Amino acid sequence: MLLMTDLMRYATMLDDGDRRRPPPVDKWTPSYCGEMDLTIRRDGVWVHEGTPIGRARLVRLLSTIIRKEGDRYFLVTPVEKLGIKVEDAPFLAVLMRVEGEGDDRRLVFTTNVGDEVIAGPGHRLDYRASALGKAPYIHVRAGLDALISRAVFYDLAAIGETRDIDGDAWFGVRSASEFFAFGRAGDIFAAHD
Repeated sequence: MLLMTDLMRYATMLDDGDRRRPPPVDKWTPSYCGEMDLTIRRDGVWVHEGTPIGRARLVRLLSTIIRKEGDRYFLVTPVEKLGIKVEDAPFLAVLMRVEGEGDDRRLVFTTNVGDEVIAGPGHRLDYRASALGKAPYIHVRAGLDALISRAVFYDLAAIGETRDIDGDAWFGVRSASEFFAFGRAGDIFAAHD
């Protein structure tokens, strides 16, 4: 089990308003210690031993020590590495705000664990296959993505635009001078007729 002293030491750095960078879990090389009965559900709820974790600060703490290796997810400290189950993506994008206009427009996403990311260089926004069909995602950090909630996706669709790419009309959104295509406009609009 994760060493409680490690968790408590790290928790003191995560005051409610603290937005420090997550620890360097990619540089830690602890031994694999087994599986933890922890599931991050597709709806963003964290479940430990069959019970949803109700303490937001604990979920925030755990979210900062996740690492992805291949298709597996782990909670990592300097001395332990425990496998966990993630149904879809470890995070859920629950809010979006638009900053600026025109080419300077930036789409800022907030996850269910309080991370903020701007769609653009280093934080791709894409529409891809998921367990339940196609879904939108945004890259948060180090191979970890956030599934974009349905309400936020509707907000994205409302500001979407069609662009010509290599002679085809593609539907998507623009942020931080990049265009993120969700698919051919004809395919997307036909699916909703």
